[in-house]
Amino acid sequence: MHPSAPAWSTTRWFNSDPLTLGALRGHVVVLEAFQMLCPGCVSQGLPQASRLARVFGDDIRVIGLHSVFEHHAAMTPVSLEAFLHEYKISFPVGVDAHDGDDPTPVTFARYGMRGTPTTVLIDRDGAVRAHHFGAVDDLALGAAVARLVAAAPTPAPAPAVADEPSVCTIDGVCS
Repeated sequence: MHPSAPAWSTTRWFNSDPLTLGALRGHVVVLEAFQMLCPGCVSQGLPQASRLARVFGDDIRVIGLHSVFEHHAAMTPVSLEAFLHEYKISFPVGVDAHDGDDPTPVTFARYGMRGTPTTVLIDRDGAVRAHHFGAVDDLALGAAVARLVAAAPTPAPAPAVADEPSVCTIDGVCS
């Protein structure tokens, strides 16, 4: 059994209306946590997330999570908007919320992230299937996403069946 993905806590969205995990249930989700001043995010994580979105298309949902835990004054939503435009990031990006003066972003903490870039794979049932900090090999990540896309969602439990079947007449009276 895989752990359920924690809810996201965001303050703003780019390239999308606000999104929740519940709204994405039934889809494979690739969550890419990044900071725009993170060299590994700019050179590896975000380009890889863009390639996944392009290659898998509607089979997955790629979601960016701007999780700022340092240089807060430089990484504002205004700066992020310009960054997303400059780097042609077209998938939805949420801005991770902060709780008061705590410099650690809320969603970042809920997922137990150690830094950025962090890639999280969430299956159709909302369970975390992979969680990786740092660079991820393209082929390994593509294969993991393909396995999740190919897997059928867990079937819903069958409805309860009465001990005795109901008998209905043509005029709609059932016993």
